[in-house]
Amino acid sequence: MEYEWKPDEQGLQQILQLLKESQSPDTTIQRSVQQKLEQLNQYPDFNNYLIFVLTKLKSEDEPTRSLSGLILKNNVKAHFQNFPNGVTDFIKSECLNNIGDSSPLIRATVGILITTIASKGELQNWPDLLPKLCSLLDSEDYNTCEGAFGALQKICEDSAEILDSDVLDRPLNIMIPKFLQFFKHSSPKIRSHAVACVNQFIISRTQALMLHIDSFIENLFALAGDEEPEVRKNVCRALVMLLEVRMDRLLPHMHNIVEYMLQRTQDQDENVALEACEFWLTLAEQPICKDVLVRHLPKLIPVLVNGMKYSDIDIILLKGDVEEDETIPDSEQDIRPRFHRSRTVAQQHDEDGIEEEDDDDDEIDDDDTISDWNLRKCSAAALDVLANVYRDELLPHILPLLKELLFHHEWVVKESGILVLGAIAEGCMQGMIPYLPELIPHLIQCLSDKKALVRSITCWTLSRYAHWVVSQPPDTYLKPLMTELLKRILDSNKRVQEAACSAFATLEEEACTELVPYLAYILDTLVFAFSKYQHKNLLILYDAIGTLADSVGHHLNKPEYIQMLMPPLIQKWNMLKDEDKDLFPLLECLSSVATALQSGFLPYCEPVYQRCVNLVQKTLAQAMLNNAQPDQYEAPDKDFMIVALDLLSGLAEGLGGNIEQLVARSNILTLMYQCMQDKMPEVRQSSFALLGDLTKACFQHVKPCIADFMPILGTNLNPEFISVCNNATWAIGEISIQMGIEMQPYIPMVLHQLVEIINRPNTPKTLLENTAITIGRLGYVCPQEVAPMLQQFIRPWCTSLRNIRDNEEKDSAFRGICTMISVNPSGVIQDFIFFCDAVASWINPKDDLRDMFCKILHGFKNQVGDENWRRFSDQFPLPLKERLAAFYGV
Repeated sequence: MEYEWKPDEQGLQQILQLLKESQSPDTTIQRSVQQKLEQLNQYPDFNNYLIFVLTKLKSEDEPTRSLSGLILKNNVKAHFQNFPNGVTDFIKSECLNNIGDSSPLIRATVGILITTIASKGELQNWPDLLPKLCSLLDSEDYNTCEGAFGALQKICEDSAEILDSDVLDRPLNIMIPKFLQFFKHSSPKIRSHAVACVNQFIISRTQALMLHIDSFIENLFALAGDEEPEVRKNVCRALVMLLEVRMDRLLPHMHNIVEYMLQRTQDQDENVALEACEFWLTLAEQPICKDVLVRHLPKLIPVLVNGMKYSDIDIILLKGDVEEDETIPDSEQDIRPRFHRSRTVAQQHDEDGIEEEDDDDDEIDDDDTISDWNLRKCSAAALDVLANVYRDELLPHILPLLKELLFHHEWVVKESGILVLGAIAEGCMQGMIPYLPELIPHLIQCLSDKKALVRSITCWTLSRYAHWVVSQPPDTYLKPLMTELLKRILDSNKRVQEAACSAFATLEEEACTELVPYLAYILDTLVFAFSKYQHKNLLILYDAIGTLADSVGHHLNKPEYIQMLMPPLIQKWNMLKDEDKDLFPLLECLSSVATALQSGFLPYCEPVYQRCVNLVQKTLAQAMLNNAQPDQYEAPDKDFMIVALDLLSGLAEGLGGNIEQLVARSNILTLMYQCMQDKMPEVRQSSFALLGDLTKACFQHVKPCIADFMPILGTNLNPEFISVCNNATWAIGEISIQMGIEMQPYIPMVLHQLVEIINRPNTPKTLLENTAITIGRLGYVCPQEVAPMLQQFIRPWCTSLRNIRDNEEKDSAFRGICTMISVNPSGVIQDFIFFCDAVASWINPKDDLRDMFCKILHGFKNQVGDENWRRFSDQFPLPLKERLAAFYGV
């Protein structure tokens, strides 16, 4: 295989020149370098020059040699399959011969190159790579051993799966025992590589490691006190993963492990401390946590609380000394992408308004600009999870600490106390209630602390107690809290503005109509913030306004409020271009506002409607171009279309029949026909929501398309896409109410899927409820077609509708079930107790519906006779028995 290759001197100089230029900060030069590199890729031996500079040209400086290797790595990624055999072999042998270069930078670069070639499927075609690297581990020369280990660590990270498969004849059976030998090596760097290599195979429960699990754990314990932080960090990381995978093996040593992790969580090196702190988060998710940790809480809680203080570095990074920055524009990379949550149609429940799937908007998220995850956040998250495990049993360990912290004269300490108070809010709420009458006023005072970081964390903590605040008489806490939070929305510090806006949105969700008396004052503040905010906080302000509209609903529909709110929103709307992603939060906000204002939105609806239709049309057109010629046209961002469809839904819901003219003059139904067939589930989800809303608002325009729409709705009754299925189901129900008997030909397209969904285990509540309502509505308009299947759905139908509020949808669904029972009474016999229970869930049905219930209940009782009815009704829980007797006389 002796492949003799010598560079041409002139070629070499040209490439060195390029490598030098590419280190220039000037972007024009950078661009021309990129072009020249692309051209050089035409020459088969260009890559030989690159490897030559990396491994042989020791006269050059290291950064240039390393850069040559990194350019080669990119070429391997892009064009490896086109390398001539000779070139490939030359590169491979040069890599293996130079893995022990005396320079750490060059060794690392060679290692990166090796793993890139290996991950291009070349582990199979480079059979001597792993044996060779493993044998180099035994080299007397430190550089060779370290270089080989560095390369192996990268291969273990990049190719863990294939290493543990039959493709390669299971090399791990040899490699893992070999790595374990190096846990005791004299060099800290080598020990650290060895642990890191083995760590790659814990989570996947790799067979080769499981065979040696006891020896692995023993060796880890031996490294517990290692003086090298990187080794301690890898030991902690291993123990955290073992907690998830091999708890059985750790349990006998649990006491010592917890003691060890307590020390490490206080490690001088923050990276080690952070890795160790993850242990508490992971342990809290294990069922045995409560018993294992209970005796350690007196030590653990102070350690976590201590970790919640800002470090000096955090404060510098957060510009904690800059109090006023509201006039400084945001840098664009500070603005994180937002995710639009498409519309899902849900039922109202008795307890608490609309039940959304839990969205935890209040996680500990107070300083998003520092490296996202740090000891402070991890400690706070661990305390939050432990509070949820131990509930009020945690308080004896926390309250004494809190007293000291919350009233401390050093702001950093006081700030950490406020964070602690917020972190335990969810888990320890019950036990905290006696202290809140004293603590909430103290926190409200902290909202005007002179340190911005204290003001911002206080906003967050208060939002975690919003539920309790709202449960008290409004003048006691709600009013003062709201007054102070509104001042913070206009704070001169951007971080405080952001925290206050988010906290206020949480308060709005909790307080709902309690805020109505203060609307003028709230709108005053929010509108003033428009003129004051920089880019990032504007996006959060839209959310606060949208949430306000959702929370107070039609109370917002007063001329004076509309006059305050709409001009600034429309002004922003006019400023933004169709391609600007800031449209997303603004459209979401307008959707909430339109739904709340109802007819009050009429003066603004036409331009808003037009633009939404345009956004949908533009996106569809772009998608078609991209499908036809992907290399010429890039794919559109479909979020524009989704958000536009959702705003159209908001308009239809808010304006009702008033939207008829706009629909008549546009091609929205043609566009919807395309959206309903889009590949992207979220697009279909939003288009079905809009279909249902337009069906309610102006069915005359929808009706001509029903024959085209129904088969599409039928094929989307697929519970794999929960939200798509949910909205399609709901739309079918709305359509059937409008169609009446004409729904008949479409029943076979949908009924079987609906019955299947209502009988599926683990179907989410919202989908079950909507499915039941739609089956009921189909039975209401076409009882002859649906009633024969009654027995197949009556039981889950009754159980899923007993918990929703009396409303129009529930009314039409129950009329349907009664009609079907009269057509097919035997279909309900076996499950009659469930029907009784569902009937009893009505607070006050309309008179004619109550008569229908009466007729069915008495009919059943007369059919079976008094004696049997008594035996039957003795199975009822007492409240049900009493209810039916009182309301229906049975």
